[in-house]
Amino acid sequence: VQLQASGGGSVQPGGSLRLSCVASGFTLGDYAVAWFRQAPGKEREAVSCIDTSDETPYYYYTESVKGRFTLSRDNAKNTLYLQMNNLEPEDTAVYYCAGRGPSITVISRSTRGYTYWGQGTLVTVSS
Repeated sequence: VQLQASGGGSVQPGGSLRLSCVASGFTLGDYAVAWFRQAPGKEREAVSCIDTSDETPYYYYTESVKGRFTLSRDNAKNTLYLQMNNLEPEDTAVYYCAGRGPSITVISRSTRGYTYWGQGTLVTVSS
């Protein structure tokens, strides 16, 4: 089981990035998954999560990214995305994708709720 995150980079405030997380060794759609981020000196926090429902998926977004970030999942490509628009300096962090264990269909906002982690991709927002 492996998660490979990519798409980070350096942008100016107001810019956009799209993060990708490719899953291998398991079917992404069968797992509740999430994007977390960790800024320097801060704890890792949940940015956005999605459960396993195909018909009516439940999305969670932390308050500070609502209206700017969009999480999506392409089951055919076994890939999770995070579209980040109107980026702010406060969004600067290492972003991680994460997956919960098998048979767990609901989200968690805690790092302890996730078994599988990608390696992280750095997002820097600065003028």
